[in-house]
Amino acid sequence: MMTTATRPSILSLEDFVTHWQGHRALTRRVIEAFPEDQLFTFTAAPPMRPFGMLANEIHLVSEMTLGGLKGGQWNEPDWAAALRSRDELLSAWDALSERIAAEAPGANPAFFTDTHQLPWGEMTGWVAAIYNIDNEIHHRAQGYVYLRALGIEPPAFYER
Repeated sequence: MMTTATRPSILSLEDFVTHWQGHRALTRRVIEAFPEDQLFTFTAAPPMRPFGMLANEIHLVSEMTLGGLKGGQWNEPDWAAALRSRDELLSAWDALSERIAAEAPGANPAFFTDTHQLPWGEMTGWVAAIYNIDNEIHHRAQGYVYLRALGIEPPAFYER
């Protein structure tokens, strides 16, 4: 029987960061695809939120996840601290992507198997990290629906 310490990993920390950054790059292209006047206003079915607000949530959860990954800090995001323009959102997005590239590879791999207390419950680092990516995929898919409703072809989902 293998113990956790001897069990081979499926992904290295570097592989995980590359996977995460691939999703971030694709979501960035979705943000760019929106007409600026529609990013924070258009919804396909109210009361659904505009994609700019969804992208802001993705950004805040990703920022929190990096804090957890680097030092175990899971501070609940300030949900009211919304970025209000595409340029502001993309600038913050790019700055966080740079931080992820610089800081995440140095994280302790035990992060993934350790249990963490997040604002919405206790879970392992792996579950929290995958939740972050799943949340991004879910909201990006809403962005795809919105773009199609606006008559805009979204970026190919497989080009990460």
